[in-house]
Amino acid sequence: MENTAACPKEIIIRSSLDLTSPSPAVNLLVLSPIMAPLIPSQEELDRRRIVDINPETVTNIPSTDFPGHWPGESHEWNLEKFRDGFRVEFHRNDPFESSFSLIGLDASIANAFRRILMAEVPTLAIEYVFVHNNTSVIQDEVLASRLGLIPLKGSVEGLNWMRWFKKPTEDDPESGSTPADYNTIVLRLDIECTENPNAAPGEDDPRKLYKNAHVYAKDITFHPVGRQEQFFTGDGAIQPVNPDILIAKLRPGQKIDMELHCIKGIGADHAKFSPVATATYRLMPDIKILRPIIGEDAKKFAKCFPKGVIELETVTSREAAQKGSEYEGRAGEMKAVVRDPFKDTVSRECLRHEEFQGKVKLGRIRDHFIFNVESTGQFESDYLFLESVKVLKLKCARWKRGLTDLMR
Repeated sequence: MENTAACPKEIIIRSSLDLTSPSPAVNLLVLSPIMAPLIPSQEELDRRRIVDINPETVTNIPSTDFPGHWPGESHEWNLEKFRDGFRVEFHRNDPFESSFSLIGLDASIANAFRRILMAEVPTLAIEYVFVHNNTSVIQDEVLASRLGLIPLKGSVEGLNWMRWFKKPTEDDPESGSTPADYNTIVLRLDIECTENPNAAPGEDDPRKLYKNAHVYAKDITFHPVGRQEQFFTGDGAIQPVNPDILIAKLRPGQKIDMELHCIKGIGADHAKFSPVATATYRLMPDIKILRPIIGEDAKKFAKCFPKGVIELETVTSREAAQKGSEYEGRAGEMKAVVRDPFKDTVSRECLRHEEFQGKVKLGRIRDHFIFNVESTGQFESDYLFLESVKVLKLKCARWKRGLTDLMR
C-alpha cells in the first residue's frame, strides 16, 4: 500500500501476487478517497443516548458507540474523551447500603462491575465444621449449613494477608492445602443448656427458665493462631457481622460442641462468600414533556408517577402573553414540569391515557447506570465498589500479559 504524489488524496492498493502462475489472481487497483469523518450533531448524539420506552415495546436498545456502526463516523475509543465524559455521583452512602451513578460507561463495563461485586470480591466464610458433640434437634449437616451462611467480618488487612486454601478433589483427597495460620481461621461453638436456678416460680419463658436456651452467633468464639494475633486484634478480630443471628434452640441436657474452619473464597464458588446481599443497577429514566400539560390534566399527569417526579408550577404571565403559545391566556393555571426523574420507576402509566398522547416521551439514558449495593456486613458498601474496580484492573492486566506472550 502506498500514497502517490499524483493522487495525494487517494490510496492505491496493488496486489503483489505473481501473475505468471498457472492461476493468476486478478491484480487489484482500488482507489478510495480519504474523507474526514462525519461529525453528528449534538441533537443526534442525544437521541442515540436514549432507549425509547413505548406503550408496549422498547426500542433503540443496542449500544452504537463503537467503530464501524455509523458509516463515515469516527468512534474510536479515546482515553481523554472518556475521562471528560465519565462521572461518579453518590446518592446514598451508608455502611451497609449505597446508591451511586456511573455516567459515561458502556453496559458491558457496568455489568462487569455488578458481576464482580457478586462473585469475585473475596471474603471469609465457614467451610469446614468438625462436630464433636451435637445433641440438639438440628441434624449435623443442617446445622453446618446454617453456620456457613453466617456473615463474618474481620480486619481488611488480615484478609488481604491471608492466602487461598486449596480444597482437595474427589480424585485426589490428599491434594488440598494443609491448614495453617495464613489460610485457615479457627472458630469454636461450645455451649450447653442448663436449668436456671434463679428462675421465678411459674416462669414459662425458656430464655429465663433455662441458661443458653437460644444459641446465637455471638456464642461463636475466635481462636487465633500464629500471626493471626497480629492481624486480627481488637475490632479487627473475626466475629459475626450480626451477633443476634439465631443458630439453634436447646433444652437442658442438650449441647453443641463444634470446631469451625473458615477460609477465603469468592461468590463464584459459593454464595456464602458473596460480600453483597444484592448488587443491581438500572438506567436513569428520561422524561420529556413535548407539549404543555395544563390544569386538571397536569394534576392527573403527576399522579401517573411516583411522588416527587412531576411538579406542578404556575403558568407565568410572560408565558401566557406569548402569541401562539399553548400557554396563551392561561396565566395562573398549573402546568406539569419534570422535577426529579431519578425517582421514576418507568411504569408507563402516563402512556395509557389518551389526553397525554403526543405530549410526553419516555426513555432511559443508556450510559447512566444507577447502582444499588447492599453489603452483607464484611465490608462497607462503597469500599466494595472500589474492590470491584481493583479486580477488573487485575483481570485486564492478566489478559494483557497473556496477549503479549501470545504475540511474541
